[in-house]
Amino acid sequence: MAKKIKVGVVLSSGGGRGVFAHTGFLLALEKLGVEIGAIAGCSAGALVGGVYASGTDLQQWAERLASVETREYWTPGSWSRFIWQMAVHKGRGYTGISGSSTAIDFIRSNLATQTFETCPIPFYSLATNLTQGSKTLFSSGDLAPRIMASAAMPVLYRPVEIDGELFSDGATIELASTEAICCRHKLDALVVHHASVCREGPEGMAHALQQPWSLVEILYLLLYRKRPWYLSDKAIDFRQCQCGCGVPVVVIEPDLPEITWPLSKGGAQVQMAAKQQAEALLEPYLPITGSTTHKLRTLFTP
Repeated sequence: MAKKIKVGVVLSSGGGRGVFAHTGFLLALEKLGVEIGAIAGCSAGALVGGVYASGTDLQQWAERLASVETREYWTPGSWSRFIWQMAVHKGRGYTGISGSSTAIDFIRSNLATQTFETCPIPFYSLATNLTQGSKTLFSSGDLAPRIMASAAMPVLYRPVEIDGELFSDGATIELASTEAICCRHKLDALVVHHASVCREGPEGMAHALQQPWSLVEILYLLLYRKRPWYLSDKAIDFRQCQCGCGVPVVVIEPDLPEITWPLSKGGAQVQMAAKQQAEALLEPYLPITGSTTHKLRTLFTP
């Protein structure tokens, strides 16, 4: 009998497109029969990873995404309040266009369990601690606010307050945290799904200025300007854990359609594209067994 392998999944940031992309990716893993032993997510990856780790049925989540309305996650203040804050208070205390409470309620309503400790799959959410100026990996406590803390993009959302400290989008520090689960859970293989858009230079800026909600596109340029260590120019590539444990890291960077803010159109196409590409790219290496892990390790041998 083949040895049962512990596979970890890391889901990157990626804005609204990342939410649909990661959902499609996890649907592909379910179809391929990959058992997930731990999940780490950042921003969009924290949302999808947290919902799945809590035990929510993926198909149910996908259907909920298809019918989600903007007002369920995006509640900007009035223009009059904005003008008052800028003109009278000179912007003091104005930390974001939208509050986070409605989005937190949306997340909470889609979780099968409400705390990290009760998740069937160990889960980690990466956020930026603005109070301390440091990276935080949440792994305990109430799920919904800590997921939203990871996804609270600066300017668009006000920081999320947790235990007296303020947190915002983890992508400002790191697009995905591979070390969060690899060595902590003694995994045999790690699969990274990277859904962040990377545009640099004059072309990236020109593209942003031509899009609806150019401000959001410029924020994406700032957040995703650095390509992480695990990426290459391939749709699927193989790395080793940087922590020194030698665990094979399978990296998938799908080619996905565009999607604009707010998330009113294009999500279904992104989800399907991510699902189909993940299935096609991973199938040659499945099922993940002891022999597969050996096969992956040989890719790193000079």
